[in-house]
Amino acid sequence: MNRVAAAVLIAISTTGAVFAQDAAPGSSAAVAPAYNLRADVERVMKEFDVPGIAIAVVKDGKVVTAEGFGVRKRGEAARVDGKTIFEIASNSKAFTAAALGMLVDQGKLSWDDPVIKHLPDFRMYDAYVTAEMTVRDLLTHRSGLGLGAGDLLWWPTTTFSTDEIIHNLRYVKPATSFRSAYAYDNLLYIVAGKIIAAKSGKTWGETMHEWILKPVGMTGTTTSLEENAKFANVSAPHSKIAGKAVPVKPMPVSNAVGAVGINTSAEDIARWMNVLLDNGKVGGDKRLWSDKQAREMWTAQTPMTINQPRPPLAATKPNFYAYGLGFQLRDYQGKLVAMHGGALQGFYTRVLLVPEAKLGIAIFTNAESGPSLNALQYRLLDQHLGVAPTDWIGRIADIDRENQAKEAARVKGEAASRAAQSKPSLALASYEGDYEDAWYGKVSIKRVNNRLVMSFTRTPDLTGEMEHFQHDTFIVRWKERNFNADAYVTFSLDHDGSIERVRMKPVSTETDFSYDFQDLLLVPVKKAK
Repeated sequence: MNRVAAAVLIAISTTGAVFAQDAAPGSSAAVAPAYNLRADVERVMKEFDVPGIAIAVVKDGKVVTAEGFGVRKRGEAARVDGKTIFEIASNSKAFTAAALGMLVDQGKLSWDDPVIKHLPDFRMYDAYVTAEMTVRDLLTHRSGLGLGAGDLLWWPTTTFSTDEIIHNLRYVKPATSFRSAYAYDNLLYIVAGKIIAAKSGKTWGETMHEWILKPVGMTGTTTSLEENAKFANVSAPHSKIAGKAVPVKPMPVSNAVGAVGINTSAEDIARWMNVLLDNGKVGGDKRLWSDKQAREMWTAQTPMTINQPRPPLAATKPNFYAYGLGFQLRDYQGKLVAMHGGALQGFYTRVLLVPEAKLGIAIFTNAESGPSLNALQYRLLDQHLGVAPTDWIGRIADIDRENQAKEAARVKGEAASRAAQSKPSLALASYEGDYEDAWYGKVSIKRVNNRLVMSFTRTPDLTGEMEHFQHDTFIVRWKERNFNADAYVTFSLDHDGSIERVRMKPVSTETDFSYDFQDLLLVPVKKAK
């Protein structure tokens, strides 16, 4: 089951990419049954409502495939191909980690340098953490911040600058003690990107182009949506509205590039995967980073919890699970897998590397479907590691439908069990005003046509009408329905009947964790006398 295929052959036909795998030595069969990649991808697109997918597979230093399926934008004819640009979101973290490794090789910093050595104004909430936080800590999700803490500073698109985001870190309260637990964050990768810019003397994007993209030959890769505009072959993002994936506007994230700034294609990511699998070599004897830095990136830094999968997915359970530097690390079929996922509005992507097998797999989608990535991930890993096939697509689709039904029932149950006859404690006019959170800043609530409307002052698209739920809790329903992030808004009153504070949390457990409403503590802004 752990046997690596002796060779992988690719044939392109009118039905799509077909892989044929040589039989094991001594086998009576000459060739195993052909594998039809197109059939699997088209099944996934239909099953999980994904308009377009790009796949890249590299093996033993060669590109097995780099091609596209489906359409760039639903309702239009343009097809996804190997050159179509996708926003790969947090798969950018590997680029940031690699650039830091290059700085280590250059002697310009050490992984265990205090961050304040390179960014003297850097501050965390706790003075001890500020002093002890190292460059390594920025990449390992063990800072004490909660899951996605502070992401509303950049997600969805905000007017905060990178420097403002880094400054406001000092106001984000930790959820755990320093280095005691894993919790995924983006803000500290933004800090890491700032260090790269500071040490290189150029912007993060300029440094990526000069140090990595150009040497690797990733000529169709960009570091901003402004650069994307120079290319015609760019995928549109799609989000679900009323249960259907539809085109939505892109989400610029120029203030968060160290965490999510790369946009690339199947052909270019294939080049990147081959460089990673060859420990930083870019042809001949030229290297971008040393073997030592390659080992650092794929060395476990922070343990991660291993969850028990449903019985149909039992074979996917890892024996170890940890975060390295820009990569999640786990095992599958007895082999190390260095991997990462990426999620931005309208795009989900995944990159997987199996160093022992010299295998790299990238899956890009222009929709928001984690299950589609999981289904293709295991189908492709099994194919290229010589594992007997399992109908992962069917199994994961069944579980996805079950999960969606359970979540819909949970939300419906909460609505049915509310105190429907209750009324707000105050007149609507009393809820109007400006409220302020220590790290985000101001949120306003105003009456418009006798309805309360909430607006996040630094997030232009985060505005929506509030409807009464029960007692002093409302639900804000965002005008941008593709956010899928409606939230409870609960007012707490002081002894005199005035509003003391406001707390929020997402209505659905499926809301992206970067809508970290639960981390806000909004208090009324006192009006000047």
